[in-house]
Amino acid sequence: MSTEPPEPTVSLPEVSPEGSSSAPSRRTFIATTTAVGGAVVAGGLIAGPSVFGAEPAVAAEAVPSSRVSLTVNGVRRTVTVDNRTSLLDLLREHLDLTGSKKGCNAGACGACTVLVDGRRVNSCLTLAVRLDGAEVTTIEGLAKGERLHPLQQAFIDQDAFQCGYCTPGQIMSGVGCIQEGHTGSPEEIREFMSGNICRCGCYVKIVRAVEQTAHGK
Repeated sequence: MSTEPPEPTVSLPEVSPEGSSSAPSRRTFIATTTAVGGAVVAGGLIAGPSVFGAEPAVAAEAVPSSRVSLTVNGVRRTVTVDNRTSLLDLLREHLDLTGSKKGCNAGACGACTVLVDGRRVNSCLTLAVRLDGAEVTTIEGLAKGERLHPLQQAFIDQDAFQCGYCTPGQIMSGVGCIQEGHTGSPEEIREFMSGNICRCGCYVKIVRAVEQTAHGK
């Protein structure tokens, strides 16, 4: 008597004497297709190529870059940067000028404010490649040696900061506000400094510091 187990078989639908197959039931159809499909998948896993032998991915194309020359705090600087690099990232990551802060990185908080050709800009929204030949002033370039800029001194005198994170942008924006002549009243100062957010709520003292610098108060 044989001890080998019988081989599994898959029953197929019977064929009528006229040669046409009788329609299989739903149960028979599912059982048949499951058995056949499982065998194909198993065979593919066994005989197919290993996923570890796949061809290496094609290297991504080089990112376009440009050479930019600009004057930063009185010093001529020339760097090659990715065309997508913002002025803020150029200052912080390439020139190691970390005084300008990255707050929202969307132009909404003003922490990254610097002066470009004498006008205040949100450096996080300004592409560095567009500033070839420009003159940029950051918070690091305001003081003259050990002598602070008058607005920097006014911020100390008026105690116009707490955590200090927004302070560089506030001071640079204040310098621009004074140069633009928008210091006729506290209300005007608040209006033209409204793009700079202070999370500590030092707005009253910030306005006083700008007034002190603009009018010697």
